[in-house]
Amino acid sequence: MKKIKNSLAIVSICCVMYSCSSPTNPNNTLENYNISSNLPDTTVTSPKDSTKGKKIKLAILLDTSGSMDGLLEQAKLQLWNIVMQLAKAKDNEGKDPVIELALYHYGNDDLSVRNAYVQKLSNLTQELDEISEKLFALQTNGGEEYCGAVIQAAIKELEWSKNPDDLNVIYIAGNEPFNQGDVHYEKICALAKQKNIVLNTIYCGEYNLGINEYWKHGAELTGGMYMVINHNDKIVDIATPYDQKIANLNAQLNTTYVSYGFKGRENKLKQEREDLNARNYSDAKIAERAISKSSKVYNNISWDIVDAFGNEPEKITQLTKENLAEEMQNLSAEEKISLVKKLKTKRLQITKEINEINKLRNDFVIKERQKLSQTNVDDVIGKSIKTLAQQKGFVFTQDIN
Repeated sequence: MKKIKNSLAIVSICCVMYSCSSPTNPNNTLENYNISSNLPDTTVTSPKDSTKGKKIKLAILLDTSGSMDGLLEQAKLQLWNIVMQLAKAKDNEGKDPVIELALYHYGNDDLSVRNAYVQKLSNLTQELDEISEKLFALQTNGGEEYCGAVIQAAIKELEWSKNPDDLNVIYIAGNEPFNQGDVHYEKICALAKQKNIVLNTIYCGEYNLGINEYWKHGAELTGGMYMVINHNDKIVDIATPYDQKIANLNAQLNTTYVSYGFKGRENKLKQEREDLNARNYSDAKIAERAISKSSKVYNNISWDIVDAFGNEPEKITQLTKENLAEEMQNLSAEEKISLVKKLKTKRLQITKEINEINKLRNDFVIKERQKLSQTNVDDVIGKSIKTLAQQKGFVFTQDIN
């Protein structure tokens, strides 16, 4: 169980959620489509984007035992800030990398002891609403924290890249000794290094105590970084004069998403729920999510016709009637192609406007942040992922597209 640590100056991890909910459009027109009904799975493989380059695969492992409420809250609030940092990456050929995230939690009494209190919440995926949904559903509860076991699960269960030029990285956060449990961390860290996976550790506590509890050693064994945060710090939202404008644009952005396939309607609803989760926090979180949704990292190729067929709109005609949203089922082939093109153009216009406003918002936030002394999860993950990616030849720009 969690030990009481009176001397900790604890700190946080991970990821933000942002953005606004989209009003349902009552008009079934080509300009504004509603979500589809439940449909059979698509029989067409979504086109691949030849402009995509190397890969960044990132797994986040969160301690959700009883004392980690602050860590979990920071993770929920910081996800989309991390996404925005990743969106600035280019590979050494100037191509946008394929970026995938996965999520685990561990140390929670609600989890099975047979699995060492470890649970995978999401495979590595480009569809970030999946990560957001699972993250917002998490709650803390008691627990035994076995770092070696959760790292082993992530290494063995996820589909990591075998290309040495790609970046495979794990972030694990917690505040119990790193050597607890039957899976010894030195053995599993050796396996991580063998598979070209870098392990970064985020200790929620005092720097030297984390060293004494082997968190630093675990990171060093794979060439990773050891960091500390105060997970009990409250994230200070920086409201800006630009938040509401970005939120309004997010509502327009949502009208460019049209679902297809068996899970299309479900995933469209998920997108709207995660907008609502962000909106319930603050206007700043709505804006942050909207900005991330307008970036190249936000990709819903498995259920949205623009992400799936925007580069090859004629492919939409290969879908059977049952795989199309109800509003599209009676369109001619020409009308289907025209719709995909129209929605892609509209989305590009909206995302361009969001990104232009974000430049002003970002300048405002930087100035305000300089007045604060917080170090939270998006700080440590954002800075470390940039350093690790640069070592692999990635470069970072100011543009998220």
